[in-house]
Order: sequence, then structure tokens, then C-alpha cells
Amino acid sequence: MTVYLVLILAGLAAGALNAVAGGGTFLSFPALVWTGVPPIMANATATLAALPGYLGSAWAFRADIRQGRGLPVRLVLLVSAAGGILGAALLLVTPNAVFSGIVPWLLAFATAAFAFGPAITRQVARTGRGAPGLPQSAAVLLAVTTYGGYFNGGVGILLLAAFGLIGLTDLKEMNGLKNLVSSVLSAVSVAVYVAAGLIVWKQALVLGAASAVGGYIGAALSRRIHNVKAIRVFITLVGATMSLAFFLQ
Repeated sequence: MTVYLVLILAGLAAGALNAVAGGGTFLSFPALVWTGVPPIMANATATLAALPGYLGSAWAFRADIRQGRGLPVRLVLLVSAAGGILGAALLLVTPNAVFSGIVPWLLAFATAAFAFGPAITRQVARTGRGAPGLPQSAAVLLAVTTYGGYFNGGVGILLLAAFGLIGLTDLKEMNGLKNLVSSVLSAVSVAVYVAAGLIVWKQALVLGAASAVGGYIGAALSRRIHNVKAIRVFITLVGATMSLAFFLQ
């Protein structure tokens, strides 16, 4: 009962955080590891649990994606699928001991990206640099989606930073594409994880259901929250704490 209670609380909090500002993986992934799930399986299971939220967000932003004038949506879909498959394949060939050793670094990197990503995106936008060509844009997107297929933590803010580097400026379009890319890369990587038997289904169902409820609550509360910066500071502290805990274990 303690295990399921931890998963329910982590899922509720992760779903709410993702709806408001992101960073839910900082709670869902450590919770799965704490309950005894091996790190690679915990990573795969946390990605599956986050997928319904990504799909719902992508659907909510569908009009902004269609109206966008940035990257061709077909190119985004193809590159996202390729990156998700490549990242998942890399995870499959990573030994558990090796992945356990790099998890603290992945969490630290995701925390840093979450903390500094918005500032980097704003700085890129202020420079007014012209958008790179499609090959360069596809390469940037492929790099980020490969990371997302390997480790889902912090992928949303990395995608926003990548879109800024590519030259997109419309925040609604960027958010829409972020959710679309997250949905696609997570779906294909989860398909690889399922085929490889990496999903812990009981925990996935509990965590996923709680995340869905938390996402609904978070979406409702987000309309009343005005100090998003304080929430981002809180999530950054959570990420830093989890990173330190994994470094010390």
C-alpha cells in the first residue's frame, strides 16, 4: 500500500506540474526507482505515464500548430519519430549499471535545462538571427528528440530552446509543436519499450491514472496562478534535490 500511495502522490504532483510549468519527470522517475523499479524500466514506465498528458496538450494546441509558419509539420513528425526510435534504441543497448551511473548527470542536465532554458530562448529571440535552413533545423530537432527518446526528463524545455535556435518566435506555435513533438517521440519510444518488455504495467497504470488526474487539476489551477516564476524555482529545487540524491546513493 505504501508503494501505491507514493506512486499516486507522485503521479498527482507530476501531472499538476506538467500542466503548469513542466518538470513532472523529476517526481515520477525517482518515485518509480524508490519503489524498486530498475532505472531503465523506471525511465520507460515514466515516459508511458506522461504520454496521455502530451497527447491531450497537443490536441489542445492543434489550431496553433496548423496556423504556424515555421517548420513543416510533416518534417517535424518524421524527425520526431526518428529521434524517438533512435533514443529508445540507444536506451536498449545501455547496460543497467551504465544507465544507473549516468542518471544523476541526466537529472542534473534536465534541471539545468529547465532552469536556464527560458532565458536562453529569450536571448536567442533577442539576437534576431535568421532562421537556419531545413537541414540544420532538422539536425537540431533530431538531437533533442533523440535525447527525449533516451531520457524524457526536461525534454519540453529543451524543445522550446531548440525552436528558438531554429528561428521560431510565436510562443503558441512553439508550445503546440513542443507538445506535438513530445507526443510523437514518446509514442514511438514507448512502442519500442513495450516490445522490449521494459514497461512495469502495474506501476504504469497507477502512475498514469494519477498523472491524468493531476494534469486536470493542474490545468484548472493554472488559470489562478500568476507567479509562475516561483513555481519554476520550486521545480528547479526539486530537480536539484533529486539529482543530488542520485549522486549520493
